[in-house]
Formats: sequence, structure tokens, C-alpha cells
Amino acid sequence: MITQLQPISVIFSLPQDQLPQVIAKLRAGGQLPVEAYDRDDTAKITAGTLSSIDNQIDTTTGTYKLKATFSNENNILFPNQFVNVHLLVDTKHNLTVVPISALQRGPQGAYVYAVDGNNTVKIRAVNVVQTTSESVGVSYGLSAGDTVVTDGQDKLQDGSKVIPTVSNAPRRASAAASSNTPQGAPATRGSTR
Repeated sequence: MITQLQPISVIFSLPQDQLPQVIAKLRAGGQLPVEAYDRDDTAKITAGTLSSIDNQIDTTTGTYKLKATFSNENNILFPNQFVNVHLLVDTKHNLTVVPISALQRGPQGAYVYAVDGNNTVKIRAVNVVQTTSESVGVSYGLSAGDTVVTDGQDKLQDGSKVIPTVSNAPRRASAAASSNTPQGAPATRGSTR
């Protein structure tokens, strides 16, 4: 059995709901960048480009397969290695990014609990424009630097007092915490072929 290492391909899947976005970008003549991350999805290994899309959707999983190609000049990728894949389809501008754990949904739509200067939480309606596995981008309702609650929102009401703390975890925003109040404080998977 012969396996090609340079270039090397990574096969990964995406939900069928995301197919129209990817197809539209490819038909417009764009080349979509792909990044391979380690097993923990924290360290970028290498970058490549999307090379093809499967012509059918897997009816058992509701996903479709894609293939990305990496030059692999330093042999950092190896056959059957497990990697996390990030495919960049579009870039959104002027969004405020918060951890997905801060997002709440109610009858009036999406909202977050924002902490003001007096350590009081206020419900803020937000418009979710972009969602990833760990964060959401909102177009209104928050500004960069706002502190949001990421854990224990079920114990809060508009006007509740909290004791803010800052999380040092990567890709997390500031959050509120204390022993009896809410606390807070990050792609798809594929394998090489």
C-alpha cells in the first residue's frame, strides 16, 4: 500500500445546512482556506485549501464530506492522524464575539446577561450573526469589552448583583462569579488521507 505524504489530503464532514454557503463561495470562484488543528483543537498545525466536495449527503448523519489539501512540506501531517479542521467560508466584520455559553434564548429571542459598572446584571437583547462551536458573533446589544455571564444564568434576574471575575481560559470572555452567584469564565473533525 502506498500513501502519498506531500501533498496530503484531509477528509472531513460538515452538516448539510452549511452546504449552500460553501457551494456559493466555490461557485463565485473563491478558494477556501482550511486549517488543521491538533486533537485538543488548541494549536494550529498547518494550513491548506479546500479541494473538493462529495456529490452526495450521507442520509444517516445529515452530513457531507469535503477534502482539503495540505502541502505537508515538513511532514507534520501523517496518514490516519486525527485533526480538527477549520474551514473559513466568510469573514464577518464589526461583530462582538462572546462565548456561546453566555447566549440565552427566550420568547423575545436571543439575549445575554451583561454586567454593568455597579456589578448588576442587565438583560441585553442581541442579534446572533455568526456561530461557531465555542463562540457567537453578535451585531448589536454588546460592545467590545463588555462583561457577560457565562454560567449560572438560571439563578439570575434583571438587576441581580454579582461579583465579577475574569477567566484566563482561551477564547473566553469575562464573566461573573462567587460561591452562591452565577459564574463564568473555549470545527469539525477529520482525518488525513
